[in-house]
Amino acid sequence: MEILIAKTAGFCFGVKRAINIARKSAEDVSGEIYTLGPIIHNPQVVKKLEESSNIRARNTVGEMDGGTVIIRSHGVKLKEFDAAKAKGLDIVDATCPFVKKTQDLVSELTKEGYTVVVVGDKEHPEVQGIISYGNSGVIVATTAEDLKDMPRKKKIGIVAQTTQSQERLQAIASFCLTKAPEVKVCNTICNATSIRQKESVELSKVVGCMIVVGGKNSANTRRLAEICRSIQPRTYHIETASEIDPEWFEGVERLGVTAGASTPNWIISEAISKLEELASRDTRRAKDSNRN
Repeated sequence: MEILIAKTAGFCFGVKRAINIARKSAEDVSGEIYTLGPIIHNPQVVKKLEESSNIRARNTVGEMDGGTVIIRSHGVKLKEFDAAKAKGLDIVDATCPFVKKTQDLVSELTKEGYTVVVVGDKEHPEVQGIISYGNSGVIVATTAEDLKDMPRKKKIGIVAQTTQSQERLQAIASFCLTKAPEVKVCNTICNATSIRQKESVELSKVVGCMIVVGGKNSANTRRLAEICRSIQPRTYHIETASEIDPEWFEGVERLGVTAGASTPNWIISEAISKLEELASRDTRRAKDSNRN
């Protein structure tokens, strides 16, 4: 079995930056260090940070007793940021610059009188943070269908969760043109996301099975698995190598591997090592069978 590995698999710029900020904080800061929510959506990385650097994830500012709080890569709601300031916590902002740009755009569009539409998953922490920079009129949509009952507006401003697909953004932007005479589209999708998704599409076309490695709570990893599965039905989303089932690869000659933006290299390497071991075992069996 031949194993093809996506070149873009693994940490994106924003995730790598957040982890580096957290590690530097652990070296430079004395006292308690927290992250407001998991710093990235990978439970193995969060656990490793706590064990090696004593950086602990907390869900609310109320759970923190002084010290330093690191704002996660996905960003937080404006009121959570303000609550951390009010409590006197030292704030280290590790929000991805692309997410920060989206937050600022929502604030600007709101001030300019646009009805803001955010393309993304309403329950995702990144989106929750983004919409908090607008007013109560901000609308979140995953598909154009979500906007079918939206009344006509004077002008609409559109931004997107950084891990959304260009196709979703374009479809919603096209629909919004039927709802307002002025539509301003701010393409806030991270370029690395677009490249990663495109590469995964191409890889899925030429293999008999796809493995997508990354946290089950990671939106960009789930989206990658969804995209791959739409082309190659034999797509499996795993968090760690321990989940790999040899039966998945029965009759597979070429296997594709990709990983989400919050998946560290050591987890990807462990998964690939196990897959290579299985491939080597299959090769030995084939040779033994030919001898007999």
